[in-house]
Amino acid sequence: MPLKERTVEPQRRASSAPGPDEIWADLMQGNRRFQAGNPAPREIVRRRAELAREQHPQVVVLACSDSRVSPNLVFDKDLGELFVIRTAGNVADPVALGSIEYAVEFLHSKVLVVLGHENCGAVAAAASGQKAPTANLESIIARVRPAVERFQGTAQGDELLRQAEQANVHQSAAALLAESPLLGKKVAAGDLTVIKALYSLSTGMVVRLPD
Repeated sequence: MPLKERTVEPQRRASSAPGPDEIWADLMQGNRRFQAGNPAPREIVRRRAELAREQHPQVVVLACSDSRVSPNLVFDKDLGELFVIRTAGNVADPVALGSIEYAVEFLHSKVLVVLGHENCGAVAAAASGQKAPTANLESIIARVRPAVERFQGTAQGDELLRQAEQANVHQSAAALLAESPLLGKKVAAGDLTVIKALYSLSTGMVVRLPD
């Protein structure tokens, strides 16, 4: 990740750059194409050559590592359009957080999507109450567990998991801003918009969660 990418002139690009609402609407158009099985045509070889020297993704996506959740497919996006960080449970450790900061600070990405999904294994593991077999796995579950604990007295079974999946997205988004002064300042200045969303494995639909 060469820091020379920072030398791109943000003001020149900002004059014609879309706002966060327009960027989200474009992501939703792509998601509708994905649901319908009608992806946009791609010229991969030409696009790959165009991106060889630099990249300017408008959107950062923090998504789950689940093999069924691929942001570029889900949003029907080409090379260079999304800066994607994937971790189990869509949680951010310092390495993932630093990757997000890089995109926002040096690539000037304007929208950060925290994307959870239904039937998330990390949420289910946290809800099981069982200790993970390794310290590394437990570090993931420990970040998810508070989202589950919020509903354990009022919901159970599938209802508990559905509520916890949404709560985990909100929790992950809040943790990003709490643990990164850089991201917090960008949001406060209006330079970064955080969008929370949930992906349905069965329908392919992405739904934006209320703030």
